[in-house]
Amino acid sequence: MKYYIIAGEASGDLHGSNLIRALKARDSEADIRFWGGDLMAAAGGTMVKSIRDLAYMGYVEVLSHAGEILRNIRFCKKDIVQFNPDVVVFIDYPGFNLRMAKFTHDKGYYNVYYISPQVWAWKKGRIKAMRKTVARLCCILPFEQQFYVDAHFPQATYVGHPLLDEVARFRASGQEPDTDERPLIALLPGSRKQEVRKMLPVMMQLAAHRKEYRYEVAAMSLLGTECYEPLLANKPDNVTVRYDATYEILSRARAAVVCSGTATLEAALFRVPQVVCYSANLLSIFIAGTMLHIKYISLVNLIADQPVVRELIQTDFNLATLDSELRLVANDGPQRNKMLDAYDQIINLLGHQGASDRVAQECLRARN
Repeated sequence: MKYYIIAGEASGDLHGSNLIRALKARDSEADIRFWGGDLMAAAGGTMVKSIRDLAYMGYVEVLSHAGEILRNIRFCKKDIVQFNPDVVVFIDYPGFNLRMAKFTHDKGYYNVYYISPQVWAWKKGRIKAMRKTVARLCCILPFEQQFYVDAHFPQATYVGHPLLDEVARFRASGQEPDTDERPLIALLPGSRKQEVRKMLPVMMQLAAHRKEYRYEVAAMSLLGTECYEPLLANKPDNVTVRYDATYEILSRARAAVVCSGTATLEAALFRVPQVVCYSANLLSIFIAGTMLHIKYISLVNLIADQPVVRELIQTDFNLATLDSELRLVANDGPQRNKMLDAYDQIINLLGHQGASDRVAQECLRARN
């Protein structure tokens, strides 16, 4: 079978790479063409477009790149028709992928959507269009399937969270123990350039202020060294920058400061107490605030449906508040213990490994 996969962000590249491996394991003749990153390329297939050119977030940021986005949409439509796949797989990235799903549905292709758009948080009106255009919707959060059942969306199914597989694979590989006695604080400033530019300066202030810890920045080669270097020109001596080593850093960390996103759940799966932060363009935040229908922004709190981790958003994300919250979770005490107990409950909620293989099975339904 022929598969066309569209992932637009770093997390999609990770999950897409595992899906490619699962597809190849089940379909020896799999012909895969994709939009994604280096991880998907390593798994196999033909890359059409790199996620280096695709990760825009926020209304102002999207508007400023509107011309490029429209050109990508036109190119993608043409490329899909020329490839003529049996299945089109959309991985998250809803602003782009939902538009493409309508096009591919109208052209008669079998659409699988992996990692549901967060319509339960905002833009619930998208559900009506998704019912018509998506043949199978693969959810990765335990509460999502019931949400879609209530919304009369029978094509939705919970496949489990793919990070369970990824973390288990990392742990099975074996890691060297940490011999440094100073507690390590993991700094995860995000997977988009605009996030790093907002998060990292305050994180550096923290490192300079709280010198009894050592810090490791989980940087991403995907964003390029030029994204980080200007922000780290005067970094304190207790800060180390490591590229593409997020799991290795989390595996040794005493606590973490994490930009809201997939990384908050990764920290929880490694049982690393964390403080979640987020800051963005004021106009983007204002528009989002008028449309959001959720109590929390972090995956950890959303899954638990309670404030497991402290979320520092916009002006709350400052040195004084961050320092205070970090010490609560880095030091032994009730706050840290309560968070670790909540992590265990979240891990139980997520269920079993094997998400990628279940999505591959959903893709193979196109044969019927």
